[in-house]
Amino acid sequence: MGCSARGICSIFMVFSTSQGKLLLSVYSQVANMIRFLVDSYNKPIPAILEIPSKDHPYDPTHDSVLSRVKYLFSSESVASGRR
Repeated sequence: MGCSARGICSIFMVFSTSQGKLLLSVYSQVANMIRFLVDSYNKPIPAILEIPSKDHPYDPTHDSVLSRVKYLFSSESVASGRR
């Protein structure tokens, strides 16, 4: 059974805007299909967690959460004078 990017986008929009959800778990390869939505999502709740699949190798360059954390820590270290 395959899923289209359009269908995944629709489902993502429904779950990310509905009340009562605290966390959205998304496989990395699915998140890559809708990367533009995942990367532009900026609300704290529901949080988006990308989960690596055992069938697809983990690629940290596509992990938006990891990228944001790296950015925050580099900004903090610059602001505090530490590197």
